[in-house]
Amino acid sequence: MKKRALISVSDKRGIIEFAKGLVEKNFEVVSTGGTYSLLKENGVDVIGISQVTNFPEVLGGRVKTLHPHVHGGLLAIRSNPEHMKTLEELEILPIDLVAVNLYPFQSVIEKPDCTFDEAIENIDIGGPTMVRASAKNHKFVTIVVEPTDYYRILEELDTGEIRLETREELAAKAFRHTAAYDALISSYLTQEEFPEKLTLTYNKKQELRYGENPHQKAALYEELLPNNGIVNAKQIHGKELSYNNMGDADVALEMVKEFSQPACVAIKHMNPCGVGIGENALQAYQRAYDADPVSIFGGIVSFNREVDGESARKLLEIFLEVIIAPSYTKEALELLEEKKNLRLLIADTSQKNSGNQLTSIGGGLLIQEDDKGVFNPDTLTVPTKRKPTKEEEEIAKFAWIVAKYVKSNAIVIAKDNRTLGIGPGQTNRVGAAKIALEGAGEEAKGAVLASDAFFPMPDTVEAAAKAGISVIIQPGGSIKDELSIAACDEHNIAMIFTGMRHFRH
Repeated sequence: MKKRALISVSDKRGIIEFAKGLVEKNFEVVSTGGTYSLLKENGVDVIGISQVTNFPEVLGGRVKTLHPHVHGGLLAIRSNPEHMKTLEELEILPIDLVAVNLYPFQSVIEKPDCTFDEAIENIDIGGPTMVRASAKNHKFVTIVVEPTDYYRILEELDTGEIRLETREELAAKAFRHTAAYDALISSYLTQEEFPEKLTLTYNKKQELRYGENPHQKAALYEELLPNNGIVNAKQIHGKELSYNNMGDADVALEMVKEFSQPACVAIKHMNPCGVGIGENALQAYQRAYDADPVSIFGGIVSFNREVDGESARKLLEIFLEVIIAPSYTKEALELLEEKKNLRLLIADTSQKNSGNQLTSIGGGLLIQEDDKGVFNPDTLTVPTKRKPTKEEEEIAKFAWIVAKYVKSNAIVIAKDNRTLGIGPGQTNRVGAAKIALEGAGEEAKGAVLASDAFFPMPDTVEAAAKAGISVIIQPGGSIKDELSIAACDEHNIAMIFTGMRHFRH
């Protein structure tokens, strides 16, 4: 007795060859709609679904497989006499293999001109039902949702039956397939910012060599819909990116997008160690390098301008893990590619990645909006007697952008369009200030100090004054703001309140 295969696919890759292979292995092929026409045109002996259901496809194809002659054939437990007796009485033939993938909802909604009605029409109903039914009954039915699995199925059929282990594996994949499909539709339709149930779906892009440490396994997943984050940057040279590389590169890319002027950001352990802006990429890099020539070694650098040959020669003077830029000149590529392990990425730096930030915790997930703002020009105030000059105000804004990307408690010292010292991730603000001021050294005189959060006490001001800081920029909002203001007035320091905090953990 011939076995029966049901084929209904939107992704037609390899389906003709697969169907012909099944026919050669004594399968009877049943198909629907466009798949039926394609197989028929290519010489496959195929039966239309209406010949199985004895009912026409109706409602413009909305209803064609939702029928007992289909789902009875899928869900019958072959070892159950009652089930098999029912099939016989109702003249339902068992279906042994199903190749189904779903209406292309994702590719439809990605189109700029996609309408809501068009999206709704591309929500598959019969397909997921067949997939789930087949996967549920995988002890007897093989479900195939990925064209990449066609060859292995034919190969196993050459040896006789498809193994139970294979059917179990394909069933799990099938449920992941429908779960991801439903999650994407749910996301598209959901209006609430934080709905009562959160269903996320990602595609595995690659397995990584290891995680944060060599004993930890890791993989990289990407969102289904394209975005301009680091996951979608194009690697054009160098060895595979590591888990730590990806984390650092994410910070480097998102941070360099904050600047309209040519900028260079150097990242080490997810903290900026040097940031510079200039007239061009080379000048920006030189300033970022000068900020901390020690920490930048083995780090990741990002640019928001094309990297040219002159910049490339400078970059080659030290060991770097990754370089990110919107483009490279031919000369720059020829030079940089001489280092076979140096990873070169091309990324869109024109627009910040949008979305929410997700952080896993034991037994759950924290989710929040991205920290999109930097400061609101309308809320900038200067509560001190001394007011910053226009030049001081510009460098203060530069330092404030950098502070946004430094782990809390964070202090940044800046002057002459570059950072001088950065104090990241300390348990108290004075400790962060001491690290940043020590890094700046004598150059701290006349520089700007930025703090990601307000001063609960004037001790940070006192440390800044001792080092010769001329301007402080911080959120303000402490009940003891007056003490810090008075300390600034005493030392002739201008202080800017931004009205916006930038904790980063």
